[in-house]
Amino acid sequence: MNPFDYVTSINYSKKDVMEDEKTYNSFMGNRSLSYFSDTVVLANEMNRYHHLDNRLQYQFLINIVRKRKRFSKWLKPEIQNDVDVVKEYYGYSNEKASQVLPLLSPQQIEIIRNKVNKGGRK
Repeated sequence: MNPFDYVTSINYSKKDVMEDEKTYNSFMGNRSLSYFSDTVVLANEMNRYHHLDNRLQYQFLINIVRKRKRFSKWLKPEIQNDVDVVKEYYGYSNEKASQVLPLLSPQQIEIIRNKVNKGGRK
């Protein structure tokens, strides 16, 4: 079972697909419900009661959420070009490059970008 099977059962099919409590990821279920105005309050309630068993959280959501097809693209963090340039030039990790970036001036970042540039299309 993947998390999207649980989300589909909560939103649309209303069939209890939980075979094992360990396979249900409450974070993913709550996150998927938080994108819609009619389910964001329910997702917040489950976040407030995170200490409940996965079975109880899943049963609450499958019984309280109205049947409707809900689809949305998941937000993903944008990777900054400046962080990538600093990572490649200095050989830093994402975290360390993010920490170093505020110390560099825009002129220094532009010089580093020119040194790292390999040509080709952008």
